[in-house]
Amino acid sequence: MTITHLITHSGGFHADELLSSVILTKLYPNAELKRTRDKDWLMPSAEKIIYDVGGDFNADNQIFDHHQRPGPLREDGQPYSSFGLIWAHYGRQYLAALDIPDADIEAIFEGFDQEFVLPIDLLDNGAVDPAIAGPLSGLTLPTLFEMMKPVFDDTTPNGTDVAFLKALAIGTTFVEATIHDHAAVLRAETIVNDAINKAASSPILELPMGMPYLSALNAANADHILFMIAPRGDDWTINGIKLNDNTFDQRADLPAAWAGLTDQTLEEASGVEGAIFCHNARFIAVAKSREAILQMAEIAVTEHQKSAGV
Repeated sequence: MTITHLITHSGGFHADELLSSVILTKLYPNAELKRTRDKDWLMPSAEKIIYDVGGDFNADNQIFDHHQRPGPLREDGQPYSSFGLIWAHYGRQYLAALDIPDADIEAIFEGFDQEFVLPIDLLDNGAVDPAIAGPLSGLTLPTLFEMMKPVFDDTTPNGTDVAFLKALAIGTTFVEATIHDHAAVLRAETIVNDAINKAASSPILELPMGMPYLSALNAANADHILFMIAPRGDDWTINGIKLNDNTFDQRADLPAAWAGLTDQTLEEASGVEGAIFCHNARFIAVAKSREAILQMAEIAVTEHQKSAGV
């Protein structure tokens, strides 16, 4: 049976049904997206997918609500929102529709579920306090979607529906970008692993271009790698290796004497001809050539080892 209607609730919108709509409109682009609480529309049928409304969760009947008691739970007891339910049922199909290679679908499905879907589920169910984001709480994706709803005195006809569609386009961009980022990490793994093997015991990792590398480094237990170098356009860069994705702390910083310097002043401070720039936070520097960036990397390694007493 062809899906002709995607049904979610009318009125104010939240991240869970909005992001569910991202998945479903990709899979069923010819279906009408209808926002309603009309009971006739909320009666399950083979040509409808009903989500975040309807008072039931029954995948066989294509109804995915989570507001009923008891609400649906993940295997670990954490609550689902409609987004989690839709992702669990349709996420793999969605990844295939984005041309993710079959071999990568399961890893990306799980990674996206934990990093993107689960936080939406928890927030929508009140299982996590938005204040956990601290000063960034007002900039989280659910909050930004909330801000797209019409203000109280906006009398535009169907204004909420219009705002929903605008938010849907933005949500689509974020979801697809996140998925493609996960896919890029997997594509980079082989390249990074080859570079780790080539580096052997060297603390300097050389990559053929900028790419995600931290997860591969950690998976390979390559703790001896202190800096990464790679070409960037006509220049070369050196990067410190973050301890993890949730911190700016690094295994080793670039030399303090280079911080914030550019061009001739950096050349004089480093003794490297062709040095162009070093960030004040000492996590990246730029040079004109591979030879120059290698010199900077070797100096940085030596200074770190001295300060560490190695």
